[in-house]
Amino acid sequence: MSSRRWVVSDEPWAEIEPLLPPRLHRFPGRKPLDDRKVFCGILFVLYTAIPWEYLPRS
Repeated sequence: MSSRRWVVSDEPWAEIEPLLPPRLHRFPGRKPLDDRKVFCGILFVLYTAIPWEYLPRS
């Protein structure tokens, strides 16, 4: 397991990914973000208890 608890490894992600709704491709608009990165960002905010506006861009 990663020392960073908000990083989701392959095994749990394989169980989580099928539960996500299918993507709708709408144009124009923002380019879609990677689901796994978004999920890790949510876990990071929950784990560190920082406000959303202080979330690092990377």
